[in-house]
Amino acid sequence: MPIDLTLPFRPVRIATLTVSDTRTRADDRSGDTLAALLTEAGHILAAREIVRDDVPALVAQFDAWIVDPEIDCIITTGGTGVTGRDVTPEALAMVWDKEIPGFGELFRWLSYATIGTSTVQSRATAGVARGTYIFALPGSTGAVRDAWAGILSTQLDSRHRPCNFVELMPRLMER
Repeated sequence: MPIDLTLPFRPVRIATLTVSDTRTRADDRSGDTLAALLTEAGHILAAREIVRDDVPALVAQFDAWIVDPEIDCIITTGGTGVTGRDVTPEALAMVWDKEIPGFGELFRWLSYATIGTSTVQSRATAGVARGTYIFALPGSTGAVRDAWAGILSTQLDSRHRPCNFVELMPRLMER
């Protein structure tokens, strides 16, 4: 999957959200990993928060970022498992206009190489909400690295060919 170095790189303004009842900024390793990966790639960390596993709180945070013109993309980590407190996909379903089913499918395929059949416990998902991309990753640093290296680093690179998410941004609100 080639990067065309003759094209200009366009940084994406990305907000990161850790979904957890227990993590703080002091011990948010997956959030730290995600912030480091995206800034090292040349993107802009537009905002970073930690929100508890609570559908109304998550929806409120998503809504605030979706309407923010300084945020192009939201990447979450955590809350995608199958326990009773894991509610990130449910919150996303309340805000997005379109799901991107291939993201979760590809994530689980990539993750299988790392963690085997345990990947079926992940409900990683993605969608578009009012012109903003949202990607929901599991809460481990390994999952964040797998998703970034295997999907997001290229799909959020405007130079990736044959196509990428960045080139579609101006058209996300078309009707």
